[in-house]
Amino acid sequence: MPRFVFVTGGVVSSLGKGIASASLAAILEARGLKMAMVKLDPYINVDPGTMSPFQHGEVFVTDDGTETDLDLGHYERFVRTVTGRSSNFTAGRIYERVIAKERRGDYLGATVQVIPHITDEIKASIMQGAGDSDVCMVEIGGTVGDIESLPFLEAIRQIGVELGRNQAIFMHLTLVPVVGGGNEIKTKPTQHSVKELRGIGIQPDILLCRASDPLPAEHRRKIALFTNVEQRAVISAVEARDIYEIPMLLHEQGLDDIVVEKLRLESKAKPADLSEWNRVVETKAHPEAEVDLAMVGKYVQNRDSYLSLNEALTHAGVQNRTRVNIHFIESTDIEERGTAMIEKMDAILVPGGFGERGVEGKIAAVRYAREHKLPYLGICLGMQLAVIEFGRHVLGLKGATSTEFNRATPLPVIALITEWQDAARGTQARDESSNVGGTMRLGGQDVLLAEGSKARGLYRKAVIRERHRHRYEFNNNYLERYRAAGLCFSGMSRDDLVEIVELADHPWFVATQFHPEFTSNPRDGHPLFSGFIAAARAHHHGVKR
Repeated sequence: MPRFVFVTGGVVSSLGKGIASASLAAILEARGLKMAMVKLDPYINVDPGTMSPFQHGEVFVTDDGTETDLDLGHYERFVRTVTGRSSNFTAGRIYERVIAKERRGDYLGATVQVIPHITDEIKASIMQGAGDSDVCMVEIGGTVGDIESLPFLEAIRQIGVELGRNQAIFMHLTLVPVVGGGNEIKTKPTQHSVKELRGIGIQPDILLCRASDPLPAEHRRKIALFTNVEQRAVISAVEARDIYEIPMLLHEQGLDDIVVEKLRLESKAKPADLSEWNRVVETKAHPEAEVDLAMVGKYVQNRDSYLSLNEALTHAGVQNRTRVNIHFIESTDIEERGTAMIEKMDAILVPGGFGERGVEGKIAAVRYAREHKLPYLGICLGMQLAVIEFGRHVLGLKGATSTEFNRATPLPVIALITEWQDAARGTQARDESSNVGGTMRLGGQDVLLAEGSKARGLYRKAVIRERHRHRYEFNNNYLERYRAAGLCFSGMSRDDLVEIVELADHPWFVATQFHPEFTSNPRDGHPLFSGFIAAARAHHHGVKR
């Protein structure tokens, strides 16, 4: 039977429950325990796939094609566990399941209520996500006191009672602010947050206190006294210079020892080996070089919109011992003011996105990278726009575009694909009238790499598996015209869809239909991003590749 660590938050949102959960899981994994990760989100959306990046940040895609909360990206970057459909449940998905059962008559005429029907569905989902793990981390989104979180908190309260204190423990993350000219530490918000949690029947076993500096012993003693938590279990969650340092900071305070002891896992858990994390932090802190990279996007006002991408570039910097300075450039600014703002960059990256706004600015950035031999990486929409730019300015297809932007275009070099093969779900189909949510080509699929291509040299494999999230594809009716003009199609899907394009006469120009950032992690990096940053570093130092 898996053990459970339930992670809740109070006082304010965005304190870092996802990072805290992932960091504790990383330590427990380093102690030889098999981990599972589950995120419960109280919003009514079935999944975050239709939510605005400005409001919610990026949508992380799992290998099985599930669109999930961005915290699952943290989980996969910190833990070797692969997440999936059983790792993220929203209130919308829970209610959808319960209503479907009611319509089928599964409840035998009973009045369907939050307790027990909704809470039972939440509990069943948690058990499903735990699988055969030793420890399952379960993070509840939002903050204690939010009305929409109550069914989830009630469900985990019930699990705590049903399993007992040696099978399930509660970790609560709170804010300990410093106010006034005298920099006075205030514990009252934490006290009230725990009081709210206890009011619904949950007594926390561990408190993670988010603070700018380690809490003095007297404040930890005070918090312990007023919250009925052991003083040793009042942990300082301080502002770290590097998020990948957090597992070490928590381990130094004995957090994993407390969890192992309370869950009675002493016989199974070995001493923590955090050498890989120490190497990552040490390498990142002492780079040998640095590069300036322009990320030309349309959601740059919210950095969480490109969270996995930012981290993948950081991971590539670690692999190359290079500090990557990311310059976020709004593509509409290039449309208005030209390409002067990217002329001093060492590389250009155009990420994914949806809709027509800012597209011409991105195309201008692609053209600049191609004509000035600047290392270029295009991802998803960044690949599609590379194809459009090449068609317009090399092939002479002046009106080349995507049917996403102009359904009536006579030159649809990028178009909506209506049928494709999905490894997890079989043959999939869609058309212009399909629902927006869940109708994209999603998840991990095989990509066949061409012999002698740059992609084949980077991956050192003939077949790779990468994750997708898009509706539009390269139109294969133009394949031979592009190939004859010098565009290399170095990666194809098993059902003959274009996955990677390259320019053979360019130092480093690679664009992918898939999202490689979803499979990058700090310990291993990712071949494409590592190669991209190596090319940027060579450009910075004037080295021909």
